[in-house]
Amino acid sequence: MRVTEKGQVTIPKDIRDRLDIKPGSDVDFVVAETGVMLVKNGDASDAFKDFDAWARSVEGTFDTNGMTSDEYVDWLRGPRDDLDHH
Repeated sequence: MRVTEKGQVTIPKDIRDRLDIKPGSDVDFVVAETGVMLVKNGDASDAFKDFDAWARSVEGTFDTNGMTSDEYVDWLRGPRDDLDHH
């Protein structure tokens, strides 16, 4: 997604729906050294206010069904119609 001149981004609808974010909802950006996590206010416990602590707490809990990280990302992205497949 692209950032506007005012520094705004649009939260994708599927994420808004999943987190029940509606107009007027309060959200926070939790900053880590390598990224940012969006949290809906009231949903994040104090243990998860720090992105790095959250990342450590869920480390190793994701099952890719034996796929490598590259295979998993390719699976997530799906087929690419914009590439020439010779």
